[in-house]
Amino acid sequence: MGTICTLLYADLDVFSGTYMQIVKLLGLDVPSLCLIDLVKTYCSSFKLFQASPSVPAKYVEDKEKMLSRTLQLVELADETWLVTGRHPLPVITAATFLAWQSLQPSNRLTCSLTRFCKLANVDLPYPASSRLQELLAVLLRMAEQLAWLQVLKLDKRSVVKYIGDLLQHRHTLIRKAFREGTAEVEAQKELQGMGQGQGQGKEEVGNSSLDFPERKRSASPALLLPPCMLKPPKRVCPTPPISTVTGDENISDSEIEQYLRTPQEVRDFQRAQAARQSAAMSGPNPP
Repeated sequence: MGTICTLLYADLDVFSGTYMQIVKLLGLDVPSLCLIDLVKTYCSSFKLFQASPSVPAKYVEDKEKMLSRTLQLVELADETWLVTGRHPLPVITAATFLAWQSLQPSNRLTCSLTRFCKLANVDLPYPASSRLQELLAVLLRMAEQLAWLQVLKLDKRSVVKYIGDLLQHRHTLIRKAFREGTAEVEAQKELQGMGQGQGQGKEEVGNSSLDFPERKRSASPALLLPPCMLKPPKRVCPTPPISTVTGDENISDSEIEQYLRTPQEVRDFQRAQAARQSAAMSGPNPP
């Protein structure tokens, strides 16, 4: 999966060709159901669209509004590699939960993902909690690009209130959060280096157009890569076997023959072997 993700990140055409070759060679039957159809089908099964004894009125949501926002969140997850190589249902469950919360945050922020699934009468996929945290982390990175949200000191709970605004400008915010910021930081470093390299004094540099305010700089933009590449699984190194070789072991003739390479070495070994056998047969000299 890591190799396939690398191909997709580097060259879409190469990935497409490789993917089609793999499907053809292995004879795979790839399902034609697209992600959008799966979202629509799965969300329709949620029991949250009409009041019932188990669903209070404040938790009831309009089906079309919830589906529309869920689709946007799933598209966001797909654009930031959270869907690639993973089962889609945990991602869709997390996106549906955030969509439902964000439509009426004042009444729903205190509701947990587990309780939400119980209200909706759907099973909670085990990885859904991890997908939820990953989606929230992406939303926070996007919120950092809006000046009016920076002053609010958002966290993974309060950012849910502004999901509608973030999704409205998601393409621009993703580009700034994960790509353009790196170029801007490098440009600032280059300009600072130019100003210092010209031998200007401290006061002169301070008054020049190259001066930057003394303040805490924003964090470097995160890499937009699949999670399997950002956080590869740890591999367990096997414990090497304990060696019992001491160096005093007897070496058999057959083992010695494996190390003989030239005809001269073979002849020398045969002569030494014959001499040893002759000495063994003659026995010790009488006194």
